[in-house]
Amino acid sequence: MSGTEEIPIPLREREAAGYVIPLGPANLVFAKTENGLLGCGAFDVDALERFGYPAARIRPSGESVRDIDDLLNGTVAAANAPARARGITPGMSGAEALERL
Repeated sequence: MSGTEEIPIPLREREAAGYVIPLGPANLVFAKTENGLLGCGAFDVDALERFGYPAARIRPSGESVRDIDDLLNGTVAAANAPARARGITPGMSGAEALERL
């Protein structure tokens, strides 16, 4: 996809893949590991729960999640049941949540 940016995100014991996809006035921003996904407000974590897929949605510290730094520095606004089973809770940082995925 034109303009899609893949960014490696170093974690303590492995690496996650971060993505920034321009959608005109906004970006679709998310990071994924082999176990789940951490995404901006455009992601429906409840829909992903129906597939048993761990996912959490981030509330930005600023106006919006524009890039991977915003994703990691934001706070978890919602986590589905599979993500909560991995210890992800609303209010924790995006960086901490990604480590648990």
